[in-house]
Amino acid sequence: MQKFRLIDLYAGIGGIRLGFDQALGDSARFVFSNEIDDQCCITYKENFGVDPIGDITKIKSVDIPDFDLLLAGFPCQAFSIAGRREGFNDLRGTHFFEIARIIEDKKPKAFFLENVKHFEKHNKGRTFKTVKKTLEEKLGYTLYHQVLNARDFGLAQNRERIFMVGFKDPISFKFPSPMRKKNTVADILESNVDGKFFLSQRYLDTLKKHRQRHEDSNHGFGYIVLDKQKTANTLVLGGMGTERNLIKDTASLRKSGRKDANSEAIRRLTPREALRLQGFPDSYKIAVSKTAMFRQAANSVAVPVIKAIALQMMKTLEEKKSAPTLMPYVK
Repeated sequence: MQKFRLIDLYAGIGGIRLGFDQALGDSARFVFSNEIDDQCCITYKENFGVDPIGDITKIKSVDIPDFDLLLAGFPCQAFSIAGRREGFNDLRGTHFFEIARIIEDKKPKAFFLENVKHFEKHNKGRTFKTVKKTLEEKLGYTLYHQVLNARDFGLAQNRERIFMVGFKDPISFKFPSPMRKKNTVADILESNVDGKFFLSQRYLDTLKKHRQRHEDSNHGFGYIVLDKQKTANTLVLGGMGTERNLIKDTASLRKSGRKDANSEAIRRLTPREALRLQGFPDSYKIAVSKTAMFRQAANSVAVPVIKAIALQMMKTLEEKKSAPTLMPYVK
């Protein structure tokens, strides 16, 4: 396999990088990364040995080393259905144009972009139309996009995201097909979980009342105790996001000795379980607080999906490299 130089923009905790690392192995050499969140930078450095550069808007393209592949999971809060859908009216939404600037200046062989599922439909499709037009018409790349679900790639989480892959040359590309392997919540659970992850009886009672109010109003929102033999809901933050994936864990509660926990043995997911839901290996190091790590995991990506797409990209680029160059026909 040919060698590739990569840059990791809006890197978060390195989920996209990890997927490409797993796919490319020694053929991958990361030459640049950026992330503005200090806590994410701590986690990134602990796991990859490099400290990401900060604000990409202040980095000139000339100061970025030459590279072959650009990776970016650009800020999605501005486009998420969990937020206010402000899109390009939100400052975070304009970060796409920083990516476009770097692609235009550096002209990589290919790029990989990730965002929320509803990015394609935001503002009646006008946002995505602008992105597509910029990448194809202005920058001259062949663009492919598709929504993929993490549960179709061996993860116990229902998480749909849109993925965009572009090539400098006109190349035919196919996104990976779903895997047959299916996992459940039971596959990612830790044993002997600390008692502090269990809800107090008072808080659980509050959640029940809150859910009842929403049900009476037909809002359909409230806490959810997962069926361990099924798939988890999408990891989300904000509001009652952490209560959308609760677990009943009688064994851990009994061993923890906690006396003020709820009588139903309901607990939150641990940071390690959240990482497992995203496909991070247990060798991935937790270097920040449990609250910060859970937030980082929820904001990250499904690593096996990234790996599967990366393998397809490498296959496509390898086939392009090995294809014979045809001489023009002359009469």
